[in-house]
Amino acid sequence: MNAADPTGVVRREDPPLLTGAARYTDDLVAPGALHAAFVRAPLAHGLVRAVEVDAAAAMPGVAGVFTAADLALPPLPAENAPAAFARPVLAEGTVRFLGEPVAVVVAEGRALAVDAAEAVEVDYEPLETVVDPLAALQDGAPLLFPDHGSNVARQRPWPQPSIALDGAEVVVRARFVNQRLAAVPMEPNAAMAVPDPERDALTLYVPCQAPFWVRDTVAEALGMPADRVRVVAPAVGGGFGARIATYPEQVVVAALARRLGRPVRYAESRSESMLAMTHGRGQVQEVELGATRDGAIVGLRARLVGDGGAYPGDAGYLPGLTRLMASGVYRIPRIEVATACVATNTTPVAAYRGAGRPEASAMLERAVDLLAGELGMDAAELRRRNLIQPDAFPYLTPTKARYDSGDYPAAMERVLEAAGYPALRAEQAARRRSGDRRQLGVGLSVYVETTASGSDREYGAVAVGPDGRVTVRTGTAPHGQGHETAFARLVASTLGVAPEAVEVLHSDTALLPRGNGTMASRSLQVGGSAVLRAAEQVLDKARTLAAHLLEARVEDVALFPGEGLGVAGAPGTALAWAALAAAADDPAGRPAGMAPGLDAGVDFELPAATYPFGAHLAVCEVDVETGRVRLLRYLALDDSGRIHNPPLAEGQVHGGIAQGIAQALYEEVRYDQEGNCLTGTLASYAMPSAADLPAFRTMRTETPTPLNPLGAKGIGESGAIGATPAVQNAVVDALRHLGVTHVDLPATPERVWRAIRAAADPTGVDGRPER
Repeated sequence: MNAADPTGVVRREDPPLLTGAARYTDDLVAPGALHAAFVRAPLAHGLVRAVEVDAAAAMPGVAGVFTAADLALPPLPAENAPAAFARPVLAEGTVRFLGEPVAVVVAEGRALAVDAAEAVEVDYEPLETVVDPLAALQDGAPLLFPDHGSNVARQRPWPQPSIALDGAEVVVRARFVNQRLAAVPMEPNAAMAVPDPERDALTLYVPCQAPFWVRDTVAEALGMPADRVRVVAPAVGGGFGARIATYPEQVVVAALARRLGRPVRYAESRSESMLAMTHGRGQVQEVELGATRDGAIVGLRARLVGDGGAYPGDAGYLPGLTRLMASGVYRIPRIEVATACVATNTTPVAAYRGAGRPEASAMLERAVDLLAGELGMDAAELRRRNLIQPDAFPYLTPTKARYDSGDYPAAMERVLEAAGYPALRAEQAARRRSGDRRQLGVGLSVYVETTASGSDREYGAVAVGPDGRVTVRTGTAPHGQGHETAFARLVASTLGVAPEAVEVLHSDTALLPRGNGTMASRSLQVGGSAVLRAAEQVLDKARTLAAHLLEARVEDVALFPGEGLGVAGAPGTALAWAALAAAADDPAGRPAGMAPGLDAGVDFELPAATYPFGAHLAVCEVDVETGRVRLLRYLALDDSGRIHNPPLAEGQVHGGIAQGIAQALYEEVRYDQEGNCLTGTLASYAMPSAADLPAFRTMRTETPTPLNPLGAKGIGESGAIGATPAVQNAVVDALRHLGVTHVDLPATPERVWRAIRAAADPTGVDGRPER
């Protein structure tokens, strides 16, 4: 079944967003609501000796000041790390990162709460900090959790003996840094909790990606049955992975509402959000890639150290995903990857668009370019010699990733042709001969990623009402992807009704029994497949019902789009969906033994992960006197299986590319040695605007997966996975003839300038090494 519409479609989600009718969490109104403001640690590591709250509690309009001891809430569990790394909802005894909440003030108004929070006095005893993940691994490093005995939350050692590079005639070695990033959603974190004392229940409004996960975490923390906690995600101003987790502040607000018997709300400022919302990436990679002299890759060996921040539970699995995808699109016979996730005195790290897979692509594509330079071979030619061929699928990598389908050579060749690759190389050579101040760079990235996962499940339901309108319920929780548009059209094409007749409900735990939310590019292939199967079951039941009413055989009943179901070849016999729904609710109208109602609910399970792929090419020019990089052209071919809604797919690709380019050239969260964040506002964190980006030329191929009925793979993260190494490779390529072999991310003008000077004078730039 293919619901693709080549003419495109206007997203039904957009008018409320564009006209201001959409309601974000901070727009919601609850009569009598109190406002919460958090007292946050002004240092990155210290003992909490005393918290003095009397002055704040005595201020006008203050309803209460609470510390960890007052609330006595359990810590949030460390899902991917030992229990010692569990995160308290308010710091107990020790603060471990700048901005960690220590106490909370509740007042009649936001300004009153903020003023009172500033009046809370906390006595800290500073402790030694560690902000570098490699330093956190060293003997004698300050320990964030002394009882655990080390800063290592999770690790996987190299196999012994090592054989990855056996037979290599050429080996390139490098250390790459995949820098820490901030999600910077349009809407900072917020929450509003409304208690229902009569039922001992609670409704929590929170911008999130997985309402049922938030519900279960809050219910467990508050000691409540899950069905007494309702979580609603209103309009969400961006997720990017940072809103998968439940935040301590959200649990505290829920606990306070229940305790005080009044609605309680909070909303972060932007500067709070930059410190309190989880960061992404933050991985140091030590890589060795070996090949024969004719360019056949024989093995890869890498050590990955992930910075988990102060509470590394949510980050524990990320280096493992990078390891899983370490083979990329290449035939690499042997791969050995050691991983570690460590605690540092920084904001906790969690998923960020791509979650471990962009790190793998950046590592491998940079290493392949280094190998091409060492062999004196064109970067495209080296890739051509090592790409997995189309007849090899399904393909099992040495790290046990099982690629379902793909054609990597075709993707690369099409991008090279569209870019005019030979002409680009000719122009580059001419600029080098003339000594042009602005040197041309061409960067290539061929990637594969993993989306969803094996045994991933999602709930979908479809019901036809007595008025003939269709209601869809989905366990996914969109935050900008266009699920309402996509799922409405999917069901409409299956049932032969107008998309306008289909309502899609989501993001509210009271509306459906379960759901796993939106992340990992899973929504269409898992959630959409559940909705499709439910619609097909409704159609099958309607066909049986129509056959009964028309005294026809079931196999003779046909769907007449826009009309209903009737006898094949006789449109005049068609029964409208409203009539069918009425008959389904009438014991006299439906066959004996048929359950009432024209509805179906389905839990679809994806048997294995899917693997989208693509090829990206970036063209830039670098001013060799100033280090300024200007991105001239960007071409992307992405294959995410069968495309069902081209405009929505295009939007996802554009957003991903923008974030990938931002990582390559602009964005970086930085700390000083004391754990102070140096990029805690949008004045210092360089997030680009549309004016900083070129036009994108996007292309697609469609290689359907056999793993779901839609043939779809994920596309939400592809752009971010392909873009960063393409741009980084382009920058280095522009400078290769000057002796520059690598520039770490982001390739800022200063960093590029220093790399150029260091290549010209290996002793350093004015005696100062590149940081």
